[in-house]
Amino acid sequence: MSHTDQVQYDRQIAYWLLFVCAAIFIMLVIGGATRLTHSGLSMMTWDPLMGWIPPLSEAAWLESFKHYKQIPEFYELNPNMDLEGYKGIFMLEYIHRVWGRLIGIFFLLPFLYFLIAGKISKPLRPQLVIMFALGGMQGVLGWYMVSSGFDQAHVSQYRLTAHLMAAFAIFAYILWVAAGLLFPKREPSLYDVKPLFKAVAIVTLLIAVTIAAGGFVAGLKAGFAYNTFPLMGGNFIPEGYGMLQPYYLNWFENIAAVQFNHRLLAETVLLLVIGLFLYSRRFELVGAAKMGMHLMLGMVVIQFCLGVATLLSVVNLHLGVAHQGGAMVLFAFSLFTLRMLQSTEK
Repeated sequence: MSHTDQVQYDRQIAYWLLFVCAAIFIMLVIGGATRLTHSGLSMMTWDPLMGWIPPLSEAAWLESFKHYKQIPEFYELNPNMDLEGYKGIFMLEYIHRVWGRLIGIFFLLPFLYFLIAGKISKPLRPQLVIMFALGGMQGVLGWYMVSSGFDQAHVSQYRLTAHLMAAFAIFAYILWVAAGLLFPKREPSLYDVKPLFKAVAIVTLLIAVTIAAGGFVAGLKAGFAYNTFPLMGGNFIPEGYGMLQPYYLNWFENIAAVQFNHRLLAETVLLLVIGLFLYSRRFELVGAAKMGMHLMLGMVVIQFCLGVATLLSVVNLHLGVAHQGGAMVLFAFSLFTLRMLQSTEK
């Protein structure tokens, strides 16, 4: 196989992987809607093979509803729900699970085609296998999260955040590989961009930490408290921030502390990205790296505004879903910029 042919095949594989990234983004959005409509516990079983099939008869629906009535979420939060209401939350969770299975198909079938056609380079093969394995593990982790809500009226915020961050990790890995295939040539620069690369790496890590903090906000439903900005209950640091002992538990189980931490991290990310953009102008970036910096700047402003709007609206469904999706877009732009800086040489 000639070098030219391999470059062409790599671009085809990159477009396929970007399609998978888009499918994961849609999955994240559906997951956000599922969480905010309290639909995630409506399916009490997990069947990787036969889970494609929803209840097809009235008797099957009644049987499924009977199982839902046995968990705390029903008799503590939804005691007046009828069968039609149950069908509504069931279908959203059903779509969420089916879309996850479709992502597996979107990945597996093209992978087999490229493999049989001999279009995948040897170094790339194990990376693709790892991607598929991680996707399967994410399905198991999702069920592990859901099962935590069978003996309480909500899922564990720890498991929810783990499920969320696993999705971001898989997305990041696929995007990183795809970007490398799509932009294999190094872009020239008049300056050594290593200092900028390190700065973007730190900001990217901080974005990930902010997203994880958002996972705890979601898990504790902390967005429904302190619906004012910029102060919380009239204070910068809310009362009761350190009420739990040991102290570190406040970061994961105290609603006031969890929301404050997410706010502070988001504000820090906003300021750092603005500063990073101004700092990057010293390096006279060109091409994809320059585009990435502009995308980061624009998206961090949009995401911050979405977060504030979600808070002030007491977690409006559409704003909440947009805020969750916006987190992945900002993370993607940051990763893309980092990858392009890695491919820039003096």
